[in-house]
Amino acid sequence: MSETATDPVTRDAVRAADRAHVFHSWSAQDLIDPLPVAGAQGSYLWDYDGNRYLDFSSALVYTNLGYQHPKVVAAVQEQAGRLCTLAPGLAAEPRSEAARLIAERTPGDLDKIFFTNGGAEAVENAVRMARLHTGRPKVLSSYRSYHGATAGAINLTGDPRRWASDTGTAGTVHFWGPFLYRSPFHATTEAEECERALRHLEDTIVFEGPATVAAVVLETVPGSSGVLVPPAGYLAGVRKLCDRYGIVFVLDEVMVGFARTGAWFAADHWDVVPDLLTFAKGVNSGYVPLGGVAISPAIAQTFATRPYPGGLTYSGHPLACAAAVGTITAMAEEGVVEHSARIGAEVLGPGLRELAERHPSVGEVRGLGTFWALEFVRDPATREPLVPYGATGGANAPVNAFAAACRKRGLWPLTTMNRTHVAPPCTLSEAEAREGLEILDEALSVTDAHMA
Repeated sequence: MSETATDPVTRDAVRAADRAHVFHSWSAQDLIDPLPVAGAQGSYLWDYDGNRYLDFSSALVYTNLGYQHPKVVAAVQEQAGRLCTLAPGLAAEPRSEAARLIAERTPGDLDKIFFTNGGAEAVENAVRMARLHTGRPKVLSSYRSYHGATAGAINLTGDPRRWASDTGTAGTVHFWGPFLYRSPFHATTEAEECERALRHLEDTIVFEGPATVAAVVLETVPGSSGVLVPPAGYLAGVRKLCDRYGIVFVLDEVMVGFARTGAWFAADHWDVVPDLLTFAKGVNSGYVPLGGVAISPAIAQTFATRPYPGGLTYSGHPLACAAAVGTITAMAEEGVVEHSARIGAEVLGPGLRELAERHPSVGEVRGLGTFWALEFVRDPATREPLVPYGATGGANAPVNAFAAACRKRGLWPLTTMNRTHVAPPCTLSEAEAREGLEILDEALSVTDAHMA
């Protein structure tokens, strides 16, 4: 269906079936009305009423190549014609090639790839590997983080989505990561924030007992919690602490890998090599579910003659791996990593900072590449958030009104807590970026109106 056509009959049928049978994640089922989508292409999606939306969410921050990229579609179609599926214990050409292409791009010597179906499973298996490798039970992760919704990953998560599922017995300990705008360390400079955050992490390790800590798990750039770009020296400092105490360093790159920050992996910005690196989402632009763990030689050696006690029926699914090969190849051939870096440095970053100067409800702009956040405040002097932490329902009305204003003007936003995130496809054109910035400029009048 073309993006200008209307089809109310199909729209109503899709909506009725959805409401009758689909149970949606993270939602009170009777309070939602999902948009029936008729199609999508590139940076846009459209509905059955002929409304077109510039997608500044990349679905859930994973359509890094945009919708319906022809090279990825062709790769999936070709693989489906040759071999749709194969047991994970056998060697398959698309699986081997995807692993090779990923290993070529991971930091350092992370050359072994364990495939999963998504990011949460990748985190679960990384933690399992770390515990088995070290023989230790505890895992440290930061507040203001998200690692997935499965049992272990949700307990690692440091935002309110953890609360309903937190057993308090999962062997996880949370600590404060660096975030100068809302510093838990009363820092006034990035250097102070870095030094104090590292001291706090070391104190946490020492008081928990270093011999009990298997891993420190960090999002390289925390995404859902606010696109929190770490200060210079922080990740390198965490690497040193892990080395000092024999702890496995795990970087969660599920959201930020594969061009999202203007690098193949966000760790590349700081020249840091973890022991385990998780990925998903952008590895194949989400066309077929895929995730994985990139593994260091030392941890891989642990399981050289000792079986790894974990696996998945669809690990390295041929269709998903074919999509990964198509995605990585297209990114390399089309310079998508470089494009993401340029569009962020030259268009999105400057444009968003200009919006912050015009709109007092924007307290801070943060980001890299095609990965940004605007933090909403009620008062720029006190930095009081526009809505309370973890706000829902009526308490979240100002942000909901902002999102509605964006959609009315043809922009599909990504809002979370007191922020809107700007995470369009990494292939976003300059004209599309400016179109989105203009709509944000208009919609921000809504958040300005809700200030104290």
